[in-house]
Amino acid sequence: MKRAMRLWSLAVGILCVTLLASMTLAEETPRSGGTLRVAIAAEPPSLDPHQETTFAIMMTAAPVYNTLLQFSPTDYPNIVGDLAESWTLSKDGLTYTFKIHQGVKFHDGSDLTSADIKASYEHIIWPPQGVISMRKATFLAVDSIHTSEPHTIVFKLKHPSASMLASLASPWNVIYPKKYLDQDPNYFKTNLLGSGPFKFKEYVRGSSFEVVKNPDYWVKGRPYLDGVKFFFIKDLSARANSVRTGRTHIEFRNIPPAEVEAMLKQKGDALKVQYPGWVTYWGVAPNLNREPTNDLRVRKALSLAIDRYEMAKTIYPLTGLDGVGGLMRPGTPWALDVEELAALPGYSKDAATSQAEAKRLLAEAGYTEQKPLKVVLKNRSVKLPYIDFGVYVIAAWQKIGIQVEHRLEETAAWRSSERDHDFELIVAPSSDYADEPDIQLGHYITGSAQNYAGVSDPTYDKLYEQQSRELDPQKRIAVVKEMQRIALENVYYFQGLWSSRAVVHAAELKNYVAHPSHYTNQRLQDVWLAKE
Repeated sequence: MKRAMRLWSLAVGILCVTLLASMTLAEETPRSGGTLRVAIAAEPPSLDPHQETTFAIMMTAAPVYNTLLQFSPTDYPNIVGDLAESWTLSKDGLTYTFKIHQGVKFHDGSDLTSADIKASYEHIIWPPQGVISMRKATFLAVDSIHTSEPHTIVFKLKHPSASMLASLASPWNVIYPKKYLDQDPNYFKTNLLGSGPFKFKEYVRGSSFEVVKNPDYWVKGRPYLDGVKFFFIKDLSARANSVRTGRTHIEFRNIPPAEVEAMLKQKGDALKVQYPGWVTYWGVAPNLNREPTNDLRVRKALSLAIDRYEMAKTIYPLTGLDGVGGLMRPGTPWALDVEELAALPGYSKDAATSQAEAKRLLAEAGYTEQKPLKVVLKNRSVKLPYIDFGVYVIAAWQKIGIQVEHRLEETAAWRSSERDHDFELIVAPSSDYADEPDIQLGHYITGSAQNYAGVSDPTYDKLYEQQSRELDPQKRIAVVKEMQRIALENVYYFQGLWSSRAVVHAAELKNYVAHPSHYTNQRLQDVWLAKE
């Protein structure tokens, strides 16, 4: 009952935030002008959203681009058109036909047509050699893409898909001009050119990233802002202080509870806070194709050693991590409940028994006090919450005699380690744009670019395809839960904690509604500053 009340309170809270934002828009006249200043924790490894997964590029690049569909800025998770003016679905569920807005131009002055959308999606779904597609797995149902005329695009499916609209609404699926992809499929790793409300201006490495108003934007009267400038500030306290002192207006990603409390105590009504929830969890990926983590006994021991319930109590004030759950967000229909989790390694509330079993498994695998297990945990050199999370996990492993080196890497190097499977263990959070099994559970299917652990499980793959095709909600939920049990029982991933999210911003920032994803609603065409 308490859990149900908490979920109800969360739902009501999100609804209230959305309604308040809508009321603000109705009651206040938008103001044009001013530059939104943003504090951001990291720099992007490359400039290509199709090939990246980090907030560092999504936040900075989103204002430059458009997508075919989008999650409604003020009514998440409803899906609405962006470049798509309208769409229809055939009776057999196999053909999506989209009508595209006319008069849309890229920043180089060329017209955007359905050919550009087709080329962009082919770049994602069927990437050419030398291109990494991070979201290919979510489009396994797509058979072909056709452009019958300049402003119509048709997606043909192999079978009905329960998640196709959500996949097409991904904020990562930005639309590129076809002519540049034809010249070089990796052109956008180093260039930014879209049709969005803002144009790329300048990227000063180690300092800032800036976009400016597109005066010829196809949505009339938008954007309100003259520009957006991102300041790279690695230290959490420094980012929080930049918002508190007015150097920046917002930190889009998250501010932990302790910092939020201090900021509000000092600044009061000058700051606003939104608590939208977060489709984000932190955990550790093991390399299933390298010793010692190719041994299931070792992986189970590592998972059993982590007392997730105690971890939630300990690190929540510093990090905002507090949700014990499976691979789908607690509180959603897909989530494993407490009783279902208790049967999986590392989810018992009897920490002493779990640690004893962990030691037994290590001994069985040949690791003793005389011959301890030695591992390297790679991690991103971002304090919130990467480093804090890593330190707690290492301390838990040390309690059962494991010797751990905590190796911190800058964002580009850490991302390279993930992609190249160059690790034994690596802190690898999962942050997605929607609560959708095709998205989250696709990380563990054979061949997925986000399958950093190197999982290859035919049973899991078959179930993934089954749930993707299943249109009956209850039947799909049952398959999704079974997939989570398989992944966590075999420890394809050391699930840690789900994160809460607090978005703190200056009160003069208007009409920005934080979503449960820090990837969505980042185009910023409808927000304004009440004063500069």
